[in-house]
Amino acid sequence: MNSLENARCDTVKRLFAAYLAQHPDIVDPMLTPDFTFSSPRDDHIDKKRYFEHCWPGEKAFRDIHIEHLVVDGDDVIVGYRAEKMDGGSFRNVELIRFAGDRIAEVNVYFGRNV
Repeated sequence: MNSLENARCDTVKRLFAAYLAQHPDIVDPMLTPDFTFSSPRDDHIDKKRYFEHCWPGEKAFRDIHIEHLVVDGDDVIVGYRAEKMDGGSFRNVELIRFAGDRIAEVNVYFGRNV
């Protein structure tokens, strides 16, 4: 991997760590001003709505284990297993698109409970 690819992987790891620790203030500077988020529940929402809707008010996850991290040009594909506070867990895949060194877009693909 080259230095840009390494930096993007590090950014994705920091994004997940900040989500787990509930620190949106760490994530905001990682995102472009025109950032968008999509999932089966959210269709191309903007940064403001992302922080309002996708960041829980209380701790929802005990841990998030990154299982796959692949760089393909401006995209980073991450597969992970999330452990919920209630003891359940699930796997998802995210396609994270970069513009330079910042995240421009996140597309989440829901997996199944494990």
